[in-house]
Amino acid sequence: MPPAKKRPRSYDPARTRAAVLAQFGNVRETVRGLGPERLALPTRLGEWTVRELVVHIGMALTAIHRALALPEPPKADAVLLDWPFATAANSAAIDEFTRNLAAEQPDLDAYLGDIDQSLRALLDEYPGSRILRTSAGGMSIDDYLVTRTVELVVHTDDLNAAVPGLDVPYDRQALAAATRLLADALAVKAPGGSTEVRVPPYAVVQCVEGPRHTRGTPPNVVETDPLTWIRLAAGRESWKDAVADAKVSASGERADIGGLLPLMS
Repeated sequence: MPPAKKRPRSYDPARTRAAVLAQFGNVRETVRGLGPERLALPTRLGEWTVRELVVHIGMALTAIHRALALPEPPKADAVLLDWPFATAANSAAIDEFTRNLAAEQPDLDAYLGDIDQSLRALLDEYPGSRILRTSAGGMSIDDYLVTRTVELVVHTDDLNAAVPGLDVPYDRQALAAATRLLADALAVKAPGGSTEVRVPPYAVVQCVEGPRHTRGTPPNVVETDPLTWIRLAAGRESWKDAVADAKVSASGERADIGGLLPLMS
């Protein structure tokens, strides 16, 4: 995927930081109540168990720690909308790292607590403009934290799907940021103005080549809820199934965007 040309929307750094910490806190609080049997349950992520998934959620934040330990890149040569298309590059290495780390973490609450404490300290120490070396390229801490909302929301959904009866809540700001970033990524992948994708109450984007809509009711409209959109964009749910289950409404000859999904994997 070529580098994104669309200028990303702006995100309030203070709200993004609060959203990341809040969603991580939601996961940590829930994991405290999981015993060995539920931690050993399978997930929809290949051969990972719930324990490995929880460890990976922590890793999504310690990526900031690891990046800060490296020399600072000379400039930010990536934009926020490059990130979703770079997520699959290191999947094998991430899988191995997750498995090894999970074997070394018998106390998950202590593991997550240490991450929470150290992350707060790092965010207080470093300015949001500090450049990190990421999978997408050089990116500021402020921008990279927006990508962490996607990681946290997607994997919170994975966790809820894996454990019957589990209901880890979603921080509203984290869900909003994740929804908007992935909606904007769709507009980058399929630039145009013939189709309007609505994910109320958080995002509306124009995409897909063709006649541009200017006024009145758009001829091609896709609408869904935030969690369904995130599942589609992250490859957790197929377009065909979501439409069949009435989780997505799609009207117009250019409203079938199934071929553009998922956006990340």
